[in-house]
Amino acid sequence: MLHAHQPFRLLPGGIASSVLLHVPHSARHIPEQVRTGIELDDKGLELELDHITDSHTAELAAEAALAAPVTPWRFVNNLSRLVIDPERFPDEREEMLAVGMGAVYTKTTHREPLRSPDVDPEPLIDRYFHPYAEAMTTAVDERLAATGRAVIIDVHSYPTAPLPYELHGSGPRPPICLGTDAFHTPPELLAQAEKAFAGFGGTGVNSPFAGTYVPLKHYGTDPRVSALMIEIRRDVYMSEPGGPAGPGLTALASALADLVGAVSGASEPGARA
Repeated sequence: MLHAHQPFRLLPGGIASSVLLHVPHSARHIPEQVRTGIELDDKGLELELDHITDSHTAELAAEAALAAPVTPWRFVNNLSRLVIDPERFPDEREEMLAVGMGAVYTKTTHREPLRSPDVDPEPLIDRYFHPYAEAMTTAVDERLAATGRAVIIDVHSYPTAPLPYELHGSGPRPPICLGTDAFHTPPELLAQAEKAFAGFGGTGVNSPFAGTYVPLKHYGTDPRVSALMIEIRRDVYMSEPGGPAGPGLTALASALADLVGAVSGASEPGARA
């Protein structure tokens, strides 16, 4: 059951696990006080949630955690990204501001009004964005303290056909898109992911979505923090836009578990702790 005081949760993994599965966009829940600021009617909001939510990715991460030889930690957002998007920059560095989709969205996936363009984003950022970022930073710091490194695997999905909000939607849309960062994604991590997800019809890099999440405290400065984004094209595992999962979900969970195992290393102690 989701409680108002639990906008996100950290689910423990193995005591010596360096891996943190990050699931930021899987939820549809919008607190009532936030819903009042959204201009869509209920039907329109449900359709927007179908398009914008990375449906079933929390379930995918949970299945992978159970199957992995070394249990990863999981940081899961319990709120819709229509509340705040924890993966955006909270300031003018964010390129998605150009389409009204910074940390607080004012436009929908189809570039229609979501909130008033005059909305002050700061109350939502203060209430939801900063606590999320602080908790994620702490989770990474705890992995660094326990193991000397942290590996963030960012779990996402994306639609088969591009949506109007996408700034880079004209490029390839492979079954598995791997988002990398020049500083935080070592070649061996990318190679391990390419091997783990080789069975789904092909992988690509940074198209249609690029980059990966790293807390700002560590971003670009701490080489002990590695990160990779897994973007799964939705037709691989579910009915679009917001339908049920299919058998592809279990196969993907197995592949993600293989990646966790490869990243963890067979000698890493603390499995299931």
